Amino acid sequence: MNHNLTTLHPYPFAKMATLLADSTPAYNYSEIKLGIGEPKHEPPAFVLDVLRENLDKISQYPTTNGLFELRQTIAHWLEKRFFLNHLDPHSQVLPVMGTREAIFSLVQAVIDHPQTELSEDEANQLAAHNQPSAQPLQKTDEAPTIVMPNPFYQIYEGAAILAQATPYFMPCSIDNDFKGDYRAVPRDVWTRTQLLFVCSPNNPTGSVMTMDDWEHLLRLSDQYGFIIASDECYSELYFDSAPIGLLQACAALGRHDFKNCVVFHSLSKRSNLPGLRSGFVAGDANILQPYLQYRTYQGCAMPIPHQLASIAAWEDEKHVAHNRALYQEKFALWMSELGELLDLRMPEAGFYFWVKVPEQFNGDDEIFVKALYEQANIHALAGRYLSREVNGKNPGQGYVRIALVASVEESREAINRIRQLLGA
Repeated sequence: MNHNLTTLHPYPFAKMATLLADSTPAYNYSEIKLGIGEPKHEPPAFVLDVLRENLDKISQYPTTNGLFELRQTIAHWLEKRFFLNHLDPHSQVLPVMGTREAIFSLVQAVIDHPQTELSEDEANQLAAHNQPSAQPLQKTDEAPTIVMPNPFYQIYEGAAILAQATPYFMPCSIDNDFKGDYRAVPRDVWTRTQLLFVCSPNNPTGSVMTMDDWEHLLRLSDQYGFIIASDECYSELYFDSAPIGLLQACAALGRHDFKNCVVFHSLSKRSNLPGLRSGFVAGDANILQPYLQYRTYQGCAMPIPHQLASIAAWEDEKHVAHNRALYQEKFALWMSELGELLDLRMPEAGFYFWVKVPEQFNGDDEIFVKALYEQANIHALAGRYLSREVNGKNPGQGYVRIALVASVEESREAINRIRQLLGA
Protein backbone atom coordinates (compact mmCIF):
# COMPACT_ATOMS: atom_id res chain seq x y z
CA MET A 1 0.00 0.00 0.00
CA ASN A 2 1.02 3.61 -0.56
CA HIS A 3 2.75 4.55 2.70
CA ASN A 4 1.41 8.12 2.37
CA LEU A 5 -2.08 6.81 3.15
CA THR A 6 -1.03 6.38 6.77
CA THR A 7 -0.28 10.12 7.06
CA LEU A 8 -3.75 11.27 6.00
CA HIS A 9 -5.91 12.84 8.71
CA PRO A 10 -9.35 11.35 9.35
CA TYR A 11 -12.01 13.39 7.58
CA PRO A 12 -13.57 16.14 9.78
CA PHE A 13 -16.87 14.30 10.06
CA ALA A 14 -15.07 11.15 11.19
CA LYS A 15 -13.45 13.24 13.93
CA MET A 16 -16.88 14.57 14.88
CA ALA A 17 -18.27 11.03 15.07
CA THR A 18 -15.45 10.09 17.44
CA LEU A 19 -16.06 13.19 19.57
CA LEU A 20 -19.77 12.45 19.89
CA ALA A 21 -19.46 8.66 20.20
CA ASP A 22 -20.31 8.66 23.92
CA SER A 23 -22.83 11.50 23.71
CA THR A 24 -26.62 11.23 23.58
CA PRO A 25 -28.60 13.82 21.62
CA ALA A 26 -31.39 15.73 23.36
CA TYR A 27 -34.22 13.19 23.18
CA ASN A 28 -36.99 15.82 23.22
CA TYR A 29 -35.80 17.48 19.99
CA SER A 30 -35.74 16.33 16.40
CA GLU A 31 -32.36 16.33 14.69
CA ILE A 32 -31.21 19.45 12.82
CA LYS A 33 -28.12 19.00 10.65
CA LEU A 34 -26.03 22.16 10.31
CA GLY A 35 -22.64 20.43 10.27
CA ILE A 36 -22.20 19.18 6.72
CA GLY A 37 -22.37 21.57 3.77
CA GLU A 38 -24.99 19.56 1.88
CA PRO A 39 -27.68 21.78 0.28
CA LYS A 40 -31.23 20.91 1.34
CA HIS A 41 -33.19 23.30 -0.88
CA GLU A 42 -35.29 21.74 -3.63
CA PRO A 43 -33.32 21.02 -6.82
CA PRO A 44 -34.77 22.62 -9.96
CA ALA A 45 -37.54 20.38 -11.30
CA PHE A 46 -36.75 21.09 -14.95
CA VAL A 47 -33.21 19.72 -14.48
CA LEU A 48 -34.57 16.50 -13.01
CA ASP A 49 -36.99 16.28 -15.94
CA VAL A 50 -34.09 16.44 -18.41
CA LEU A 51 -32.29 13.75 -16.43
CA ARG A 52 -35.31 11.43 -16.53
CA GLU A 53 -36.00 12.08 -20.21
CA ASN A 54 -32.49 10.96 -21.16
CA LEU A 55 -32.00 7.87 -19.03
CA ASP A 56 -31.89 5.76 -22.18
CA LYS A 57 -28.51 7.35 -22.98
CA ILE A 58 -27.00 5.62 -19.97
CA SER A 59 -26.19 2.80 -22.42
CA GLN A 60 -23.60 4.97 -24.17
CA TYR A 61 -20.00 5.46 -23.08
CA PRO A 62 -19.36 9.17 -22.45
CA THR A 63 -16.15 10.79 -23.64
CA THR A 64 -13.76 12.21 -21.06
CA ASN A 65 -14.00 15.78 -22.36
CA GLY A 66 -17.79 15.61 -22.49
CA LEU A 67 -20.32 16.85 -25.01
CA PHE A 68 -19.30 19.91 -26.97
CA GLU A 69 -22.73 21.40 -26.18
CA LEU A 70 -21.97 21.20 -22.45
CA ARG A 71 -18.53 22.77 -22.83
CA GLN A 72 -20.01 25.51 -25.00
CA THR A 73 -22.76 26.19 -22.45
CA ILE A 74 -20.20 26.39 -19.65
CA ALA A 75 -18.00 28.73 -21.71
CA HIS A 76 -20.96 31.04 -22.38
CA TRP A 77 -21.90 31.03 -18.68
CA LEU A 78 -18.35 31.92 -17.66
CA GLU A 79 -18.14 34.69 -20.28
CA LYS A 80 -21.35 36.28 -19.06
CA ARG A 81 -20.81 35.78 -15.32
CA PHE A 82 -17.16 36.85 -15.21
CA PHE A 83 -17.03 39.38 -18.10
CA LEU A 84 -14.69 37.33 -20.27
CA ASN A 85 -14.14 38.23 -23.91
CA HIS A 86 -13.90 34.63 -25.06
CA LEU A 87 -13.34 31.18 -23.65
CA ASP A 88 -12.53 28.33 -26.03
CA PRO A 89 -14.85 25.37 -25.29
CA HIS A 90 -12.45 23.06 -27.14
CA SER A 91 -9.38 23.71 -25.02
CA GLN A 92 -10.21 25.86 -21.99
CA VAL A 93 -13.19 24.03 -20.46
CA LEU A 94 -13.36 20.52 -19.06
CA PRO A 95 -16.48 18.98 -17.43
CA VAL A 96 -15.77 16.87 -14.33
CA MET A 97 -17.62 14.52 -12.01
CA GLY A 98 -17.90 17.07 -9.24
CA THR A 99 -15.07 19.35 -8.18
CA ARG A 100 -13.96 17.15 -5.30
CA GLU A 101 -12.53 14.49 -7.59
CA ALA A 102 -11.22 17.13 -9.99
CA ILE A 103 -9.35 19.02 -7.27
CA PHE A 104 -7.74 15.78 -6.14
CA SER A 105 -6.82 14.53 -9.61
CA LEU A 106 -5.52 17.87 -10.86
CA VAL A 107 -2.92 17.83 -8.09
CA GLN A 108 -1.79 14.36 -9.12
CA ALA A 109 -1.49 15.52 -12.73
CA VAL A 110 0.36 18.82 -12.28
CA ILE A 111 2.79 18.18 -9.43
CA ASP A 112 6.22 17.37 -10.81
CA HIS A 113 9.17 16.02 -8.86
CA PRO A 114 12.29 17.51 -10.47
CA GLN A 115 15.11 15.12 -11.15
CA THR A 116 18.81 15.81 -10.93
CA GLU A 117 21.72 13.66 -11.98
CA LEU A 118 23.32 11.45 -9.37
CA SER A 119 26.85 12.04 -8.27
CA GLU A 120 29.42 9.38 -9.14
CA ASP A 121 29.39 8.10 -5.55
CA GLU A 122 25.58 7.84 -5.51
CA ALA A 123 25.62 6.01 -8.85
CA ASN A 124 28.18 3.54 -7.48
CA GLN A 125 25.99 2.95 -4.41
CA LEU A 126 23.04 2.11 -6.64
CA ALA A 127 25.20 -0.28 -8.65
CA ALA A 128 26.40 -1.94 -5.45
CA HIS A 129 22.75 -2.65 -4.53
CA ASN A 130 22.12 -4.30 -7.92
CA GLN A 131 19.89 -1.51 -9.25
CA PRO A 132 18.90 -2.22 -12.87
CA SER A 133 21.20 -0.49 -15.29
CA ALA A 134 18.20 0.68 -17.35
CA GLN A 135 17.10 2.93 -14.52
CA PRO A 136 18.07 6.60 -15.04
CA LEU A 137 20.85 7.72 -12.76
CA GLN A 138 18.77 10.45 -11.15
CA LYS A 139 17.45 11.46 -7.75
CA THR A 140 14.50 13.52 -6.62
CA ASP A 141 15.09 16.99 -5.19
CA GLU A 142 13.23 18.37 -2.19
CA ALA A 143 9.48 17.72 -2.31
CA PRO A 144 7.48 20.42 -4.10
CA THR A 145 5.20 22.64 -2.03
CA ILE A 146 1.46 23.31 -2.30
CA VAL A 147 0.27 26.46 -0.54
CA MET A 148 -3.28 26.34 0.81
CA PRO A 149 -5.54 28.29 3.18
CA ASN A 150 -5.88 27.22 6.80
CA PRO A 151 -8.70 26.36 7.63
CA PHE A 152 -9.32 24.58 4.37
CA TYR A 153 -11.24 21.98 2.36
CA GLN A 154 -9.48 18.79 3.38
CA ILE A 155 -9.11 17.50 -0.19
CA TYR A 156 -6.37 20.10 -0.76
CA GLU A 157 -4.20 18.53 1.92
CA GLY A 158 -4.98 14.92 1.07
CA ALA A 159 -4.24 15.47 -2.61
CA ALA A 160 -0.93 17.13 -1.72
CA ILE A 161 0.16 14.29 0.55
CA LEU A 162 -0.71 11.59 -1.98
CA ALA A 163 1.14 13.52 -4.70
CA GLN A 164 4.17 13.48 -2.34
CA ALA A 165 4.08 17.27 -2.06
CA THR A 166 4.45 19.31 1.12
CA PRO A 167 1.42 21.34 2.24
CA TYR A 168 2.18 24.88 3.39
CA PHE A 169 -0.70 26.18 5.50
CA MET A 170 -1.63 29.85 5.18
CA PRO A 171 -3.39 30.92 8.43
CA CYS A 172 -6.69 32.69 7.72
CA SER A 173 -7.67 34.58 10.84
CA ILE A 174 -9.52 37.69 11.86
CA ASP A 175 -6.20 39.56 11.69
CA ASN A 176 -6.07 39.13 7.89
CA ASP A 177 -9.83 39.23 7.15
CA PHE A 178 -9.83 35.41 7.04
CA LYS A 179 -8.11 35.45 3.65
CA GLY A 180 -4.47 34.85 4.58
CA ASP A 181 -1.47 37.15 4.37
CA TYR A 182 0.34 36.03 1.22
CA ARG A 183 2.95 38.73 1.70
CA ALA A 184 4.10 36.91 4.83
CA VAL A 185 5.04 33.72 2.94
CA PRO A 186 8.83 33.37 2.92
CA ARG A 187 10.59 33.54 -0.44
CA ASP A 188 12.10 30.09 -0.02
CA VAL A 189 8.56 28.67 0.23
CA TRP A 190 7.51 30.36 -3.01
CA THR A 191 10.59 29.01 -4.80
CA ARG A 192 9.46 25.45 -3.97
CA THR A 193 5.77 26.09 -4.68
CA GLN A 194 4.22 24.44 -7.72
CA LEU A 195 0.56 25.01 -6.85
CA LEU A 196 -1.44 27.52 -4.81
CA PHE A 197 -5.00 26.74 -3.72
CA VAL A 198 -7.37 29.63 -3.21
CA CYS A 199 -10.94 29.17 -2.03
CA SER A 200 -13.09 32.22 -2.84
CA PRO A 201 -15.71 32.48 -1.46
CA ASN A 202 -13.88 30.69 1.30
CA ASN A 203 -15.10 27.56 3.02
CA PRO A 204 -15.56 28.01 5.98
CA THR A 205 -14.90 31.72 6.61
CA GLY A 206 -16.99 33.28 3.82
CA SER A 207 -14.27 35.75 2.78
CA VAL A 208 -13.79 36.66 -0.88
CA MET A 209 -10.79 37.81 -2.89
CA THR A 210 -10.62 41.39 -4.14
CA MET A 211 -9.10 42.52 -7.42
CA ASP A 212 -6.02 43.70 -5.51
CA ASP A 213 -5.72 40.25 -3.91
CA TRP A 214 -5.89 38.51 -7.28
CA GLU A 215 -3.42 40.91 -8.86
CA HIS A 216 -0.91 40.26 -6.09
CA LEU A 217 -1.20 36.48 -6.50
CA LEU A 218 -0.84 36.72 -10.27
CA ARG A 219 2.38 38.70 -9.85
CA LEU A 220 3.68 36.00 -7.51
CA SER A 221 2.71 33.31 -10.01
CA ASP A 222 4.57 35.14 -12.76
CA GLN A 223 7.62 35.53 -10.55
CA TYR A 224 7.82 31.96 -9.25
CA GLY A 225 5.99 30.00 -11.96
CA PHE A 226 3.38 28.21 -9.84
CA ILE A 227 -0.20 27.36 -10.82
CA ILE A 228 -3.12 29.10 -9.11
CA ALA A 229 -6.10 26.78 -8.57
CA SER A 230 -9.18 28.72 -7.48
CA ASP A 231 -12.02 26.78 -5.85
CA GLU A 232 -15.08 28.97 -6.59
CA CYS A 233 -17.89 26.52 -5.82
CA TYR A 234 -19.73 29.03 -3.61
CA SER A 235 -19.45 31.93 -6.07
CA GLU A 236 -23.20 32.20 -6.74
CA LEU A 237 -24.27 32.37 -3.10
CA TYR A 238 -23.63 36.02 -2.36
CA PHE A 239 -25.47 38.89 -0.69
CA ASP A 240 -24.53 42.29 -2.11
CA SER A 241 -22.38 41.86 -5.19
CA ALA A 242 -21.09 38.86 -7.12
CA PRO A 243 -17.54 37.86 -6.09
CA ILE A 244 -14.68 38.46 -8.52
CA GLY A 245 -13.30 35.22 -9.90
CA LEU A 246 -9.74 34.38 -10.91
CA LEU A 247 -10.49 34.28 -14.65
CA GLN A 248 -12.28 37.61 -14.32
CA ALA A 249 -9.18 39.10 -12.73
CA CYS A 250 -7.04 37.65 -15.53
CA ALA A 251 -9.28 39.15 -18.21
CA ALA A 252 -9.29 42.56 -16.52
CA LEU A 253 -5.48 42.49 -16.63
CA GLY A 254 -5.38 41.43 -20.29
CA ARG A 255 -4.26 37.87 -19.47
CA HIS A 256 -6.66 36.21 -21.90
CA ASP A 257 -4.63 33.00 -22.09
CA PHE A 258 -5.18 32.58 -18.31
CA LYS A 259 -1.57 31.50 -17.94
CA ASN A 260 -1.08 29.16 -14.96
CA CYS A 261 -4.67 29.71 -13.79
CA VAL A 262 -7.55 27.25 -13.39
CA VAL A 263 -10.91 27.57 -11.66
CA PHE A 264 -13.33 24.98 -10.30
CA HIS A 265 -17.12 25.42 -10.36
CA SER A 266 -19.96 23.10 -9.46
CA LEU A 267 -23.74 22.69 -9.65
CA SER A 268 -23.86 21.31 -6.11
CA LYS A 269 -24.28 24.60 -4.24
CA ARG A 270 -25.42 26.84 -7.11
CA SER A 271 -28.28 24.56 -8.16
CA ASN A 272 -28.81 22.27 -5.14
CA LEU A 273 -27.62 19.25 -7.13
CA PRO A 274 -24.86 17.67 -5.01
CA GLY A 275 -25.82 14.16 -6.08
CA LEU A 276 -25.56 14.96 -9.79
CA ARG A 277 -21.76 15.16 -9.36
CA SER A 278 -21.38 17.81 -12.01
CA GLY A 279 -18.83 20.57 -12.24
CA PHE A 280 -16.04 21.84 -14.44
CA VAL A 281 -12.48 23.06 -14.56
CA ALA A 282 -11.63 26.01 -16.82
CA GLY A 283 -8.61 28.16 -17.61
CA ASP A 284 -5.14 27.68 -19.08
CA ALA A 285 -5.31 25.32 -22.08
CA ASN A 286 -1.67 24.34 -21.52
CA ILE A 287 -2.76 22.83 -18.19
CA LEU A 288 -6.14 21.46 -19.20
CA GLN A 289 -5.06 19.54 -22.29
CA PRO A 290 -2.44 17.34 -20.51
CA TYR A 291 -4.92 17.05 -17.62
CA LEU A 292 -7.53 15.76 -20.08
CA GLN A 293 -5.14 12.97 -21.05
CA TYR A 294 -4.61 12.15 -17.37
CA ARG A 295 -8.37 11.96 -16.86
CA THR A 296 -8.76 9.71 -19.89
CA TYR A 297 -6.55 7.14 -18.17
CA GLN A 298 -8.23 7.74 -14.82
CA GLY A 299 -11.68 6.95 -16.25
CA CYS A 300 -13.95 9.62 -14.78
CA ALA A 301 -16.20 10.75 -17.63
CA MET A 302 -19.59 12.25 -16.76
CA PRO A 303 -22.60 10.14 -17.85
CA ILE A 304 -24.47 11.65 -20.80
CA PRO A 305 -27.80 12.08 -18.93
CA HIS A 306 -25.91 14.09 -16.28
CA GLN A 307 -24.31 16.20 -19.00
CA LEU A 308 -27.64 17.04 -20.62
CA ALA A 309 -29.16 17.89 -17.23
CA SER A 310 -26.12 20.06 -16.52
CA ILE A 311 -26.66 22.02 -19.73
CA ALA A 312 -30.17 22.87 -18.56
CA ALA A 313 -28.90 23.97 -15.15
CA TRP A 314 -26.09 26.20 -16.47
CA GLU A 315 -28.46 27.86 -18.95
CA ASP A 316 -30.92 29.02 -16.28
CA GLU A 317 -30.37 31.76 -13.68
CA LYS A 318 -33.89 32.08 -12.24
CA HIS A 319 -33.52 29.09 -9.95
CA VAL A 320 -30.12 30.39 -8.83
CA ALA A 321 -31.58 33.76 -7.87
CA HIS A 322 -34.35 32.00 -5.93
CA ASN A 323 -31.79 29.80 -4.18
CA ARG A 324 -29.70 32.84 -3.29
CA ALA A 325 -32.77 34.62 -1.88
CA LEU A 326 -33.49 31.68 0.45
CA TYR A 327 -29.99 31.86 1.92
CA GLN A 328 -30.25 35.63 2.26
CA GLU A 329 -33.49 35.20 4.20
CA LYS A 330 -31.91 32.69 6.57
CA PHE A 331 -28.79 34.75 7.19
CA ALA A 332 -30.94 37.80 7.96
CA LEU A 333 -33.00 35.71 10.37
CA TRP A 334 -29.95 34.38 12.23
CA MET A 335 -28.35 37.81 12.43
CA SER A 336 -31.50 39.45 13.81
CA GLU A 337 -32.32 36.70 16.31
CA LEU A 338 -28.85 35.61 17.44
CA GLY A 339 -26.51 38.41 16.44
CA GLU A 340 -26.42 39.87 19.95
CA LEU A 341 -26.04 36.50 21.71
CA LEU A 342 -23.51 34.82 19.42
CA ASP A 343 -20.49 36.46 17.86
CA LEU A 344 -21.96 36.15 14.37
CA ARG A 345 -19.94 37.66 11.54
CA MET A 346 -21.85 38.09 8.30
CA PRO A 347 -19.88 36.31 5.55
CA GLU A 348 -19.28 38.00 2.22
CA ALA A 349 -20.59 34.92 0.38
CA GLY A 350 -21.28 31.22 0.83
CA PHE A 351 -23.69 29.53 3.23
CA TYR A 352 -21.57 29.18 6.38
CA PHE A 353 -21.33 31.07 9.62
CA TRP A 354 -17.79 30.92 11.06
CA VAL A 355 -18.79 31.41 14.68
CA LYS A 356 -16.51 32.34 17.54
CA VAL A 357 -17.30 30.08 20.51
CA PRO A 358 -19.03 31.85 23.43
CA GLU A 359 -16.97 32.36 26.55
CA GLN A 360 -19.42 30.31 28.65
CA PHE A 361 -18.05 27.28 26.79
CA ASN A 362 -14.46 28.34 27.58
CA GLY A 363 -13.98 29.30 23.94
CA ASP A 364 -13.62 25.56 23.20
CA ASP A 365 -15.11 24.46 19.88
CA GLU A 366 -15.32 20.79 20.88
CA ILE A 367 -17.18 21.63 24.10
CA PHE A 368 -19.59 23.89 22.18
CA VAL A 369 -20.46 21.39 19.45
CA LYS A 370 -21.01 18.70 22.09
CA ALA A 371 -23.37 21.02 23.96
CA LEU A 372 -25.28 21.80 20.78
CA TYR A 373 -25.68 18.07 20.16
CA GLU A 374 -26.44 16.92 23.69
CA GLN A 375 -28.72 19.80 24.71
CA ALA A 376 -30.29 20.91 21.42
CA ASN A 377 -29.80 17.97 18.98
CA ILE A 378 -28.07 20.31 16.53
CA HIS A 379 -25.11 19.17 14.47
CA ALA A 380 -22.30 21.68 13.88
CA LEU A 381 -18.62 21.22 13.04
CA ALA A 382 -15.69 21.98 15.36
CA GLY A 383 -13.43 24.49 13.64
CA ARG A 384 -10.20 22.80 14.72
CA TYR A 385 -11.10 19.81 12.53
CA LEU A 386 -10.94 22.02 9.44
CA SER A 387 -7.49 23.39 10.30
CA ARG A 388 -3.94 22.37 11.11
CA GLU A 389 -1.70 23.64 13.88
CA VAL A 390 1.07 25.91 12.64
CA ASN A 391 3.70 27.30 15.01
CA GLY A 392 1.66 26.11 17.99
CA LYS A 393 -1.61 27.69 16.85
CA ASN A 394 -4.64 26.20 15.12
CA PRO A 395 -6.60 29.06 13.46
CA GLY A 396 -9.82 27.03 13.55
CA GLN A 397 -9.67 26.35 17.27
CA GLY A 398 -12.29 28.37 19.10
CA TYR A 399 -14.58 28.55 16.06
CA VAL A 400 -17.51 26.46 14.90
CA ARG A 401 -18.81 26.12 11.35
CA ILE A 402 -22.58 26.29 11.01
CA ALA A 403 -24.02 25.51 7.57
CA LEU A 404 -27.33 27.24 6.89
CA VAL A 405 -28.51 24.40 4.67
CA ALA A 406 -31.69 23.50 6.57
CA SER A 407 -35.07 25.01 5.72
CA VAL A 408 -36.21 28.39 7.00
CA GLU A 409 -38.55 26.61 9.43
CA GLU A 410 -35.74 24.44 10.79
CA SER A 411 -33.55 27.51 11.05
CA ARG A 412 -36.15 29.19 13.28
CA GLU A 413 -36.27 26.09 15.44
CA ALA A 414 -32.47 25.89 15.66
CA ILE A 415 -32.30 29.55 16.68
CA ASN A 416 -34.83 28.99 19.48
CA ARG A 417 -32.88 26.01 20.80
CA ILE A 418 -29.59 27.90 20.73
CA ARG A 419 -31.17 30.85 22.56
CA GLN A 420 -32.23 28.45 25.31
CA LEU A 421 -28.77 26.89 25.36
CA LEU A 422 -27.24 30.33 25.82
CA GLY A 423 -29.69 31.14 28.60
CA ALA A 424 -31.59 33.81 26.69
